[in-house]
Amino acid sequence: LLLLPLLTPPLAMGILLSSFYGPYSPVGGLLSQAGLYLTNTAPAFVLAQVYGAMPYYVLAARAAFEGVPEELEQISRTLGRNRWQTFWRVTLPLARLGLTAGVALAWVRAMGEFGIVLIVAYFPQGIPVKLWVNLEDMGLSTVYPLLWVFFLVAVPLPLWLGLRSRRQGMF
Repeated sequence: LLLLPLLTPPLAMGILLSSFYGPYSPVGGLLSQAGLYLTNTAPAFVLAQVYGAMPYYVLAARAAFEGVPEELEQISRTLGRNRWQTFWRVTLPLARLGLTAGVALAWVRAMGEFGIVLIVAYFPQGIPVKLWVNLEDMGLSTVYPLLWVFFLVAVPLPLWLGLRSRRQGMF
């Protein structure tokens, strides 16, 4: 399930998600009776972005944690630290570069998500969908202002995380 968004074309993934929790599916019908609509709403928009970006973060986080030498964790435990203390004081600080790289990668992927969002949450429109709609309806000259907004929204977080993660004491 984790790799499914990476292995499936985004439009197909949007269709699969809509089939699973759209308003005419069994799950979507139950959710709508509870007042929760997961298509064409703000929660649907966020869910589509998270689902499309999640594998990037999880794979980066897994690699970051696997890169922490077990010997250091064992030394921490022999010095009297329990598992949680070892995690917070040894494992997490050593994995921080990989974790922040994963956040940055997932953020950029979520900001650029088009296919899943187009199908699951056409309204409200995210910037990639709005770019496509404006390009189709009004032409190339109308997308440049939106491109600047996209870059102003998407680029600062990864840059900031990259700079911050390299400083000592991030965690």
